[in-house]
Amino acid sequence: MIPFRLLGPALLSVFCLAACVTPTEKQLPAPTVPSAQPLRPVSFSAVPGWGEDDFRAAWPAFLNSCKALNKKPEWRDACSSARQVDASDGQAIRRFFESHFTPYQLVNQDGSETGLATGYYEPLLRGARRRGGSYQTPLYRVPGDMLTIDLASVYPNLKGMRLRGRLVGNKVVPYYSRAEIDDTARMKGKELLWVDDPIEAFFLQVQGSGRVYLTDSKRTVRVAYADQNGHPYKSIGRYLIDQGELPRDQASAQDIRAWFESHPSRQKELLNANPSYVFFKEEKISDPERGPKGALGVPLTPQRSIAVDPNYTPLGAPVFLSTTAPNSSQPLRRLVMAQDTGGAIRNPVRADYFWGFGPEAGQQAGRMKQKAMMWVLLPKKNAEPVLH
Repeated sequence: MIPFRLLGPALLSVFCLAACVTPTEKQLPAPTVPSAQPLRPVSFSAVPGWGEDDFRAAWPAFLNSCKALNKKPEWRDACSSARQVDASDGQAIRRFFESHFTPYQLVNQDGSETGLATGYYEPLLRGARRRGGSYQTPLYRVPGDMLTIDLASVYPNLKGMRLRGRLVGNKVVPYYSRAEIDDTARMKGKELLWVDDPIEAFFLQVQGSGRVYLTDSKRTVRVAYADQNGHPYKSIGRYLIDQGELPRDQASAQDIRAWFESHPSRQKELLNANPSYVFFKEEKISDPERGPKGALGVPLTPQRSIAVDPNYTPLGAPVFLSTTAPNSSQPLRRLVMAQDTGGAIRNPVRADYFWGFGPEAGQQAGRMKQKAMMWVLLPKKNAEPVLH
C-alpha cells in the first residue's frame, strides 16, 4: 500500500468525486453530517405500543449489543445492570429500560416524524467450490490489488470513511466497477465459491451475507461481507422504474426477479445499473439459529435487529420501531436493536428490518416497504445524545 501522505489533497478531492469514499460497514455511500441533532426527547408513555411488546424476545439482542457497547463509558452502567435482570420476566425488562434510558423520537431534517422501513434477510444459495455445470457465477474474495486507505487520521470528520482504489503506475484510480469485474478475466483466481444463479448472487450482495449449500461436499457455509469496491450503491428497482419497466408500486424483490427472468437479453444491463460490488469471506455456521454478524460485530437476531443510518442512530442502541407488517396495515410495534448498516439506509427515520434466514424470511423482506416511526433509547447519564 502506498503511504497515505503521498496522495495529497488534490488527489483526495478527485478521488472523492469519483465516488470511491465508503465507510467501513458494508457499502454505504458517503453520508452527510447532520446540521442538528434529529432527536426529540419524549416520555415512554408517548411511545405508541411501548407497553404492548414482549420484551423477553428483545432481551437476547440487547445483550448482544452490550458485548460491543460495554467498551463505551456512556453505556457501561446500563449494560452492567442488565446482568441482574431476570430474562424470563418481561415486566422486569421493561422496567430496566425505563429506569436506565430516555427515549428520543427520531425526526427527519424537514421536521417530519414518518420515514421508511424495508426488510432484509439471509438467503440460501446453491453452490460448489469448483466451476462446472450450472455453477457458473462466482462469488469473489477481496482482491489483493484493491487499496483501502483510512482517512480518519488526517480528516477526523471522515471517521469510518475509507478510500478504495487501485494503483496504476504511480497514480491511484477508482477500483473496477461491477461491469468491469463481471466482463473481464482480471478476477481469475479470486473466486471464493461458484453459485448457480446470477440474480441470487446479486441479491446476496444487496443483503450483505447469506448461506451457500455446497452440493459437492453436502455442507452449508456462510458467506459474510468482507469489503466493497468503493462505488456507490444504486437500486436496480429504481432503475427499472425510471426506465418505465415497472410501476412504482410493483418494484419488490419478487417483481425484480420476475422481470429479470422474462428479459434474459437485458440481464447484464440491469445488474450493471448498480456499479457497487461486494466481496465475501467464508465463515463456519456454529449455530444455525443465529444470524450473520452485522456492522456492530455481533450476530443479528431475527425480527429484533435492524440496519440504521449511524449518522443519526448509534450502532448498538435499542430502538422502538412502529411500522406495519409487509403489504398490510397490521401494526408491527416492537423493541429492536440497531446492529447493522446498509447502502440504501440513509436519513434519520429509516430502518431495514432483519427477518432472518430462508425463503419465508425472504418473502417478507422482499415485500416490506412500510411507513415507520422510530424512537432511539439512550442512557440517562448522557446530558446530550451521543452519536458514534
